[in-house]
Amino acid sequence: MAAGIGKRMQPLTLETPKPLVKVNGVRMIDTVIEGLRKNGIKEIYVVTGHLKEQFFSLPAQYPGLTLIDNPYYDSSNNISSLYVAREHLSDCMILDGDQIIYNTDILEPGFMLSGYNAVRCEENTSEWLLQVENGVIKSCSRTGGSHGWQLYSISRWSDEDGRKLKKWTEYEFNRGNRDIYWDDVAMFCHFEDFTLGIHEMNKEDIIEIDGLDELAQADSSYMELLKNTE
Repeated sequence: MAAGIGKRMQPLTLETPKPLVKVNGVRMIDTVIEGLRKNGIKEIYVVTGHLKEQFFSLPAQYPGLTLIDNPYYDSSNNISSLYVAREHLSDCMILDGDQIIYNTDILEPGFMLSGYNAVRCEENTSEWLLQVENGVIKSCSRTGGSHGWQLYSISRWSDEDGRKLKKWTEYEFNRGNRDIYWDDVAMFCHFEDFTLGIHEMNKEDIIEIDGLDELAQADSSYMELLKNTE
């Protein structure tokens, strides 16, 4: 997933797509792609939209990588990115391109149940929080909470669940429900049609950067930009 405008990181993302922003000298999307390749995954699809021409060099850099254009990126939420990539959802992983992978083991492809990478969270968080029983996700809170599993944007989908995800994504998108996240399709809209689990990891394995403040925390060279923006 690399099509978004990245509004929370403007003005930086007015000229550079968020996944191509460098953090300590390395583009975020490179940590994701290289992590996948280290785990033997070379069939990779990158969904582009905002400033898409800046991604055109990726297929030459990474053999096996294919770009998919999302013409709806500026009028729909990221359900549109899953919609345009829906023919590739069988036995797959879905990831955001704007995160930093520090431990490539979290991208290993094996899994028992379809579902999400997650980190145990006892303290309060405003991120999506899962409640899990016997390895199965029982509920998800959009507004966060405490004493649960924080959902991260790395997920795995079996052939069967991928086909369900494709079907329900087409259904929601084509009926005009385009302001939702793609994760809403399985986690809220049609949760009863899936049995999802988690892939446990540690907080230090990954960083998800949402805004300029988090970017400056990860790379102090952006501190001046943050101050000027504020």
